[in-house]
Amino acid sequence: MDKPLAPGLYIVATPIGNLEDITLRALRVLRSVDRIACEDTRQTQKLLSHFGISAPTVSCHAHNERQRAEELIAELRAGARIAMVSDAGMPGVSDPGAHLVAQAIAAGIPVIPIPGASAVISALAASGLESGSFLFVGFPPPRTGVRRSFFETLRSERATLIFYEAPHRVLESLRDAIEVFGPERRAVLAREITKLHEEFLRGTLKELEASCASRDLLRGEMTLLLAGANPAQSAATNAAEGSSLRQAMAVYLAQGLDEQAALKRVARDRGVSKSEVYREWQREQGRRK
Repeated sequence: MDKPLAPGLYIVATPIGNLEDITLRALRVLRSVDRIACEDTRQTQKLLSHFGISAPTVSCHAHNERQRAEELIAELRAGARIAMVSDAGMPGVSDPGAHLVAQAIAAGIPVIPIPGASAVISALAASGLESGSFLFVGFPPPRTGVRRSFFETLRSERATLIFYEAPHRVLESLRDAIEVFGPERRAVLAREITKLHEEFLRGTLKELEASCASRDLLRGEMTLLLAGANPAQSAATNAAEGSSLRQAMAVYLAQGLDEQAALKRVARDRGVSKSEVYREWQREQGRRK
């Protein structure tokens, strides 16, 4: 016979696609709690109905989490057992829940994680990329300029990089990644993990961009993984930043960038405009003729 569920906040992972991925422990907790806080009550109700669970639900999403947290913490202080779920995966990881967890900890309330499906770990395990060291950085910024600057901060990172991306922005993100990481950086795009149309695209960034560009429509949840920079690439980048223009261009051209992309990269390395680097490059080319 199962022991009664202890009071506290239960952070429950839910399936990211295939409903069979829910754990027995998650089902027991969801059946036993007094209330379930949901990112979207309509989405969670589909899951609960499928498994015959009738616990009451309340919304707790990005727009009301701070206000809702006060109400939930008051109930938890009184000895309630509350589960927090997001639409898919683990709450608090690129989903609502982190604020509620922080408030519960501050109030001395037990926080109990109930593990389950994860797009990050599933994509990494099936990617074929180095999995001993990885860095999950969530969603890249939606605007191109900010996104490229964001990618620049990660350019020399040696761990495998993992991003979430929306289908309507993934092509733009791949193109910005090519500009920053280079077209030959190994990458994997995992789409619709655990769902009917699950797909893994593997290759270089250039190959992934070409594959996505050839499709009329991209759909589904997407996880983008990039191989980390190897020591030789990091050394080459550092050398390019402190070398002559001809040497810097040679480094980037050897990495597979075309002349315009290499000029952009050198300009960013030096913190000057591309037009300034272009004029210097033209003078350099003229002296070599």
